[in-house]
Amino acid sequence: MADNTTRRRRGGGRAGAAARRGAEVIEQMPWNPPVNIDRPTEPLGPEGVEAIHEGAMRILEEIGIEFYNEEAKAILREAGCIVNGDNVRMGRDFVMEMVGKAPSKFTITPRNPDRTIEIGGKTMVFGNVSSPPNYWDMEIGKKVPGNREMCRNLLKLTQYFNCIHFAGGYPVEPVDIHASVRHLDVLYDKLTLTDKVMHAYCLGKERVEDVMEMVRIAGGLSHEEFEATPRMYSNINSTSPLKHDHPMIDGCLRLARRGQAVVVTPFTLAGAMAPVTMAGAVAQSLAEGLCAIALFQYVRPGIPCAIGTFTSNVDMKSGAPAFGTPEYMRSTQMTGQMARYYGLPMRSSGVCAANVPDGQAMWETSNSLWAAVQSGTNMVYHAAGWLEGGLIASPEKFIMDCEILQQIQRYMDPQINATGPDEIALDAIRSVGNDGHFFGIQHTQDRYTTAFYQPFLSDWKNYEGWEVAGGIWTAERAHYMFKEIIGSFEAPPMDDAVREELADFVARRKAEGGAPTDF
Repeated sequence: MADNTTRRRRGGGRAGAAARRGAEVIEQMPWNPPVNIDRPTEPLGPEGVEAIHEGAMRILEEIGIEFYNEEAKAILREAGCIVNGDNVRMGRDFVMEMVGKAPSKFTITPRNPDRTIEIGGKTMVFGNVSSPPNYWDMEIGKKVPGNREMCRNLLKLTQYFNCIHFAGGYPVEPVDIHASVRHLDVLYDKLTLTDKVMHAYCLGKERVEDVMEMVRIAGGLSHEEFEATPRMYSNINSTSPLKHDHPMIDGCLRLARRGQAVVVTPFTLAGAMAPVTMAGAVAQSLAEGLCAIALFQYVRPGIPCAIGTFTSNVDMKSGAPAFGTPEYMRSTQMTGQMARYYGLPMRSSGVCAANVPDGQAMWETSNSLWAAVQSGTNMVYHAAGWLEGGLIASPEKFIMDCEILQQIQRYMDPQINATGPDEIALDAIRSVGNDGHFFGIQHTQDRYTTAFYQPFLSDWKNYEGWEVAGGIWTAERAHYMFKEIIGSFEAPPMDDAVREELADFVARRKAEGGAPTDF
């Protein structure tokens, strides 16, 4: 497509940084992606790291990965890999050379440059729930198929909360929009209701190409500017065990050739799609991820790539997926060690198996999120709103999860564990002595508004106070908050000409038929 010669004002910018979230329903923490100041939890000794690496390499060398993408097989054959039908075997020297070309950290710049995020290093960024086909909220009271209004409302929460740093996949699938044009309507909504980093599904060339063009238009960018630095990303899953399908690899090749970021996340459920042992499941997951990253680095050396983990276990009584389990936590920590071994940024998830936003939902999600912290994860997918193993999105759960995310952000504030003279506070301790309290002294008065984390959802009243206030349980409080946020939401600014060009692009692509729905 020929580049537009007319330059437009870019959306967002400093004006957009004020967030325009409408009237403030809550007092939330500012936009400040946390830097993980803790040492990572490393359950593997050096011999364990080498054993898992050796396992992953032997899978690639001796067993191979099925690639169903003809272009990928041709590229890998050219690179010297052994291709036999769909099976591709690659030597460890090739894999390590290619993976070594990937940057250890990179940035993604959305239409609002003040919402730029770093992937890698010690930075953590959190994204919204992505891809559930179903929806649940307290007003409906049951599981129902997603629609565009539900999707738009969850996108508004994505924009509203400062602790959500990127807009992942569709927060719920709007099944009331035909699949051939769904990506056009949802990306239009995402780009106009949010100014955060965008995602494309690799489900056919038309979808990927359409999303790249819409992100370019929304940023007011030339083609050269779009391709000069990552402006968006995709996340793909292998088809475990040991397979990569056609459309996902095709989409990532298209993104890589235009300089956009790629996350490769095998979906390995121990006991079903991977060995029942966590070391075996992690080794298989790494093999599935590294072979795709090697392909993308061969095609465009230095392209930003991250490796993801979605290694959990199944319930051996029912076969149902389980999340937030001890095994999930350990596999995430183990994969974190291996990601550092390979010099790659890592993605994990905030997940649970619970069906409604109850206690189970929160302890499983909390386990998942703190495993992300412990593992040194850089990019946390599904950090807010996930239920039923990814089959349900819930606004109440979204808001409850954001309370945890804010607590993680506060936990990483270096002020908490500072040890300067003001923090040791000997003068304050001396002034109180052995008889008195610290409430009224100047040291406390100077700090009381910022000394401790202040929740927006948790209720710290005692039972009697809580009962007098109506005895409202947490999920119900979150539901009321959801309604207030949606009712007062204002979209971030966008230039009228940009909005019109986006709408024209959507209308034209719909008239052309959108994307095919059979692969």
